[in-house]
Amino acid sequence: MEKLKVAGGDFLKGTVNISGAKNSAVALIPATILAQSPVTIEGLPNISDVSILGDLLEEIGGKVSLENNEMYVDPSNMISMPLPNGKVKKLRASYYLMGAMLGRFKKAVIGLPGGCHLGPRPIDQHIKGFEALGAHVTNEQGAIYLRADELRGARIYLDVVSVGATINIMLAAVLAKGRTIIENAAKEPEIIDVATLLTSMGAKIKGAGTDVIRIDGVEQLHGCRHSIIPDRIEAGTYMIMGAAMGKEVMIDNVIPLHLESLIAKLREMGLHIETSNDQILIIGGQKEVKAVDIKTLVYPGFPTDLQQPFTSLLTKASGTSVVTDTIYSARFKHIDELRRMGATIKVEGRSAIVTGPTKLQGARVKASDLRAGAALVCAGLMADGVTEITGLEHIDRGYSQLEEKLTGLGATIWREKLSDKEIEQLQNS
Repeated sequence: MEKLKVAGGDFLKGTVNISGAKNSAVALIPATILAQSPVTIEGLPNISDVSILGDLLEEIGGKVSLENNEMYVDPSNMISMPLPNGKVKKLRASYYLMGAMLGRFKKAVIGLPGGCHLGPRPIDQHIKGFEALGAHVTNEQGAIYLRADELRGARIYLDVVSVGATINIMLAAVLAKGRTIIENAAKEPEIIDVATLLTSMGAKIKGAGTDVIRIDGVEQLHGCRHSIIPDRIEAGTYMIMGAAMGKEVMIDNVIPLHLESLIAKLREMGLHIETSNDQILIIGGQKEVKAVDIKTLVYPGFPTDLQQPFTSLLTKASGTSVVTDTIYSARFKHIDELRRMGATIKVEGRSAIVTGPTKLQGARVKASDLRAGAALVCAGLMADGVTEITGLEHIDRGYSQLEEKLTGLGATIWREKLSDKEIEQLQNS
C-alpha cells in the first residue's frame, strides 16, 4: 500500500493533456460484447477500471489486448459466464455488463457493483428498463440474475434521470426486436459517445444527447474502431487546481462545451479563462477570489463529480459559499478531512457551507472515494506544509498518471510505501 505526499505552495504553470473519459470507458468496453467481430477503442485512460474490465471480458471468453491506451477486443467466442463476484465487485460501473450480456446472450448473472462508497447506487431504473424489454430479473445472494426468451422494444420512461440506466437500456435494446423509446433520458456527453460506438457497430439510434432516445433493433452488430471523448471530469479537476494555484495553466485535449457550468462558476469567482476548440487556458494569481454558490444537477448542470474538488477551491474564496449536492447526499465525506486541514465548513442536510478565505495546513488525510481524493490533492496543493493522502486505490480508479501530470505543471507530489505500522493503523481506523 502507498500514500501520496503533496508539498503545498508551488505555483502551477504549463500544459496538461487530458486522458480519455473514465465514465465513457466503463460503458464502451462492455458494449464490445454486443459485436460479432473485433472492436478497437483508442484513447482509453490508464486507470484500474479499464484493466479490470479487460480482465472480465477475458473471463467470459473474449480475446483482449491493451497497449498504448488502445484496447482490442475480439468478442466472437464469448459465452454468458456468470460473474457473481471477484473483479466485478471492484467496479462501481459493473452494471453495464448486465445490459451488454442481456442484449447478446439473453441472460446474465452479475455481482452487485462496488467502487466508491457514495451510499446506495440504486439500479431500480435499470431493472425497470430490462423488464420492459421482456427480461425476468431477480436478486439472489447479492447478484442480479437476468433471463429473457427474447427482447422486444418498449417505451420506457425513467422516473429519475440516470446516466447508468440510459446507457444500460441502450445496450440491451440495440439487438431487441422492434423500437425502444427511452423518455426522460440522461443527456451526458458519455451517452453520445456510447451511442456513437454502437452506431459504428451497426446499431440504429437517434436522439442521444436529448431527453428522448429512439432505438430500432437490428439483427446483429459488427466490429469497428472508435476514439473515446476526453474526460471532462479530469479536465475540470485540473481547471480547479489551476484556479487554486495556477499562474497560467493550459488544459489540452478537452471539449470546452462539456464544461460550460464550471467555466461560468470560475469566471463568477473572478478568474480569467479563455477557450478554443480543444483547449482551455486558466490565468490565476488573482489577489482575491469571490465566494460563489453551486448546486449540482444532471448535465448540463454543475457535475456532482466536481463538487468535492470545487469545495477545496472555495476555502480560498472571500465570503460564504453554499455547495448543494442534489445528486448524491452522501458526497460530503471529504469535509471532515478538509476540516483537519483547517477549513471552516459546516454541513447542513444536502449543503456544505464554506467560509473563507482560510489558509489550509498540511495534514494526514484519507480519500474515502475517487473525487474526495481529487479534493484532497487540490487542498494539498493549496496548503502550507506537506499533506499525506491514503486511500489511493480510489484515486487510481479515475485519474491517469496524476503525479506525472501535476509534476509537469510544477507541483511537488510523490508516492511512498506505507510502513507496516501505518497499514495496521489504517485497517483499524
